Amino acid sequence: MSTRLSRRGALKLAGGAGLGAVLAPTLAGCVKPGDDGINPGTLESKAKLPQPFTVPLPIPKPLDPIGTDAQGTHYAMTLQEAEVEMLPGYKTKIFGYNGTFPGPLLDVRAGTPIVVHQTNQLPVPIVTHLHGGLTPPSDDGFPTDLVYPKTLADMADPAKAAAMTGMGGMPSMHDPLAHMSAVERDYVFPLKQRAATLWYHDHRMDFTGAQVWKGLFGVCVVRDEEDDKLPLPKGEREIPLVIVDRAFDADGQLLYPVDDPTLLGKMAMKKSIQAGAQGDVILVNGAPWPFLEVAAVKYRLRLVNGSNARRYELKLDGPGGGEFIQVGSDGGLLAAPVPHKTLHISPAERFDVVVDFSKYPVGSTVTLKNAAGDGGAARVMQFKVTSKASDDATVPAKLSTIEKLTVDGAKRRLVFALNGDQWEVNGKSFDPAKPLLKAEFGKVEEWTVTSVERHPVHLHGTHFQVLRRASGSSDYDDGWKDTVELSPGSEITIAVRFDAYRGRYVAHCHNLEHEDMAMMAAFQVV
Repeated sequence: MSTRLSRRGALKLAGGAGLGAVLAPTLAGCVKPGDDGINPGTLESKAKLPQPFTVPLPIPKPLDPIGTDAQGTHYAMTLQEAEVEMLPGYKTKIFGYNGTFPGPLLDVRAGTPIVVHQTNQLPVPIVTHLHGGLTPPSDDGFPTDLVYPKTLADMADPAKAAAMTGMGGMPSMHDPLAHMSAVERDYVFPLKQRAATLWYHDHRMDFTGAQVWKGLFGVCVVRDEEDDKLPLPKGEREIPLVIVDRAFDADGQLLYPVDDPTLLGKMAMKKSIQAGAQGDVILVNGAPWPFLEVAAVKYRLRLVNGSNARRYELKLDGPGGGEFIQVGSDGGLLAAPVPHKTLHISPAERFDVVVDFSKYPVGSTVTLKNAAGDGGAARVMQFKVTSKASDDATVPAKLSTIEKLTVDGAKRRLVFALNGDQWEVNGKSFDPAKPLLKAEFGKVEEWTVTSVERHPVHLHGTHFQVLRRASGSSDYDDGWKDTVELSPGSEITIAVRFDAYRGRYVAHCHNLEHEDMAMMAAFQVV
């Protein structure tokens, strides 16, 4: 039985009622995940894996600035190859911002611009996107705005690059608007936005999945006075947790099956990952199934799903169960806290939660599990409650005031679907030089997004609000979002206002393998 709908069929169904009921039966699992082109399978590690909960959780330290001037606060990052110990006893080769996996933590202030000086010492082109940042198009990480390494520096000059066809990320050659650089460039992030948990990652056209898998990602925490004044856990009791999955070869190297491991020719993934790369090892802050010793007090956990394709259903398993109190989403604080027994978190989403470990006896363990995974992917990390301590942190009933958007602009429809072996948006493959639509600056538009398969949908250049889902309301849609998950055969309607900057941005699936297979659309804010 085929699990694929034709483009014409998807578009026809998208215009009618009862979309979920019509599509869901066609997507039932009739073949092994990973072999059907739709459902990600899991790569199996060959290295010796550690016992879960035996490796301590690394706590990221903020990157020190290199200076401050009228332009903002300056930071330096060198993108380089390095060897790190993720699995005990192995040295794993990575691509890393400053040679670390994940990259360094940026701890910054809203309203204070930052200038990130990047030097590309990798053997491949890169481009960096601050995910969740309200950034001008010139610095947003458009996928063709490549920074070439020294060995390919001539590619940044269109006249010289014409003689080098077939090398070094040639998609930029087909984008006359691409802004290319050689070896170095500065990214300027104005940060005119609310406090929130953001993250940054490589966004190179056709190669995002491979390069993020190899380590090009990190966390950025934006702070402001509103957030500072709340009595939420602070200091050592506020911890970023970046959750990713990976698989390892017998020699401890990252396993990502591609035809050309140099990543310099045309991207060609093996069939096993075309529906999305998933690993059987869960890493948190770069450590496999780590543990963290905690006091019996409240902790604020900034959760980031940095996985290429894996979604999580997180649960706390301890004496008497457990509860997450959500205080923030992709775009910062919620209006009021929302309790969850389970957190559904798709690739690129962030959940800012408070967990009260005083509800567990000293000496107990609390395991963070993933109900959406099996085997090694069913476990994430463990908290060990080691002592009592004083705790003056609380979660107030009101956290923030959030403007409710009222639609006064255009109504649009986007359809994310698979046509044969090609991922498409509205029946079209990604063309960086041709915008799929033009959004009007300052207007609140209504976008209805239909998903024939499972896709986490991400918009650049804005945050949005979920108006409704065809399947009913969701406790995970509160507040300002920049990424939402659509289950197979589902539909969501969002209110979106582009009022930060004009110019070109992209909307795309944040399953990175789908994105690399052209499930992206350029749009223009005019």
